[in-house]
Amino acid sequence: MLPTLLQTIKRARAFEKEAHAILAFEEAARSRVVNLTETYKALGGLTLKQDELFRQALRCVENGLFRAAHVMAWAGFMDFLEEKLGSDGFVSLGRVRPLWKLGTVEDVRDQSDYAIIEACRAMGLCDKTEMKALHGLLNKRNECAHPTNYFPGLNEALGYISELIQRVQALRPRTL
Repeated sequence: MLPTLLQTIKRARAFEKEAHAILAFEEAARSRVVNLTETYKALGGLTLKQDELFRQALRCVENGLFRAAHVMAWAGFMDFLEEKLGSDGFVSLGRVRPLWKLGTVEDVRDQSDYAIIEACRAMGLCDKTEMKALHGLLNKRNECAHPTNYFPGLNEALGYISELIQRVQALRPRTL
């Protein structure tokens, strides 16, 4: 007897899932994006804008736009961080940066990403090691956003996005 359409679809999806699981270990396989998408699904709790920025980063990877993937993932991370800093109405940030005009997220965005990360350290949102790691990730983003000789590949782009997602997960539960 022939399988029903629903059974065929289920079998095809199961085959696709298994193929991605196998191919995800191949260095240049696009199936590795599928694994990152699964990690990303577990993240949850992002704003619609942050969600879209991280999804755009993944779409960039799928299309071989690895420098653009870095830029989009960083934008998603910074939007998360800026929203986090605003979660108390910028009171904590104002204590460590009294000269900054603070009232909206846009006011925070007037500061450099580097300075925002340093302010996070001053507030105790991250420690010195985390601050240095975030500065390093910002440097990678800058290499991708400006004319340089740095041309990341699939591995670098996936690793970068994955690390930023892990940083969001680590920062989310912390209070100001």
